[in-house]
Amino acid sequence: MIKENSIGDNDRLLTLFTRDSGVIRAFAVGAKSIKSRRGSATGLLSYSNFLLEKKGDTYKVIEATANKVFFGAGCDVVTLTVAQYFCELCAYFEPHDDSAEPFLRLVLNSLYFLIDKKRDPALIKAITELRICCISGYAPSLVACDGCGKFEDKTMYFKLDDGMLFCEDCKKDNCVKLSRTVLDAMRHIVFSDINNLYAFNIPEKDAKALEKITEKYIVFQSEHRFSTLDFYHSVN
Repeated sequence: MIKENSIGDNDRLLTLFTRDSGVIRAFAVGAKSIKSRRGSATGLLSYSNFLLEKKGDTYKVIEATANKVFFGAGCDVVTLTVAQYFCELCAYFEPHDDSAEPFLRLVLNSLYFLIDKKRDPALIKAITELRICCISGYAPSLVACDGCGKFEDKTMYFKLDDGMLFCEDCKKDNCVKLSRTVLDAMRHIVFSDINNLYAFNIPEKDAKALEKITEKYIVFQSEHRFSTLDFYHSVN
């Protein structure tokens, strides 16, 4: 569940990210009541099974059972904010059809790693941002320099507006400098199988540098200002 709105005293309007239908919205009658058995299953950052009834364009929650509730996101403000940012990305991109399942799997895996604190939050955020770009049709071209085809140089450069890679001799205006570590990490995120996506780690300073690039790239490509990012930068 990626978003909730209160309706009256006891009801909720839920924004659900589903495996088969992408993002949908459904009414959960009585879900806010302390007596409701669906309370935790219909809360923000819950991964649940839903039985829905559809009437026209409207869904109603008949049953809801929680598989996993990411309570750990509330342990610190940075973790909670990154988790909410992932929800905002889901709501904005609204993946459907073939992209829904890999998108959902990515976000769930990122939440698990984020809550378990097995990686730097900045690295998990960067992995999620860049992989979402790939799923959503904004994959950068990182195989080699777009000008001369050189695979590596002492310093490589990344152009945010078209996602192209350049060497020292071919670099364009408004390019971002990439260290070898950051470039290797970006290539891994773009080209690796989902099962190996998180199977790497880099020093904290490189994770921060990577995060700055992936954040700028997803904001530039989407042409959207994500409100959770403003708060994230105010607390981190």
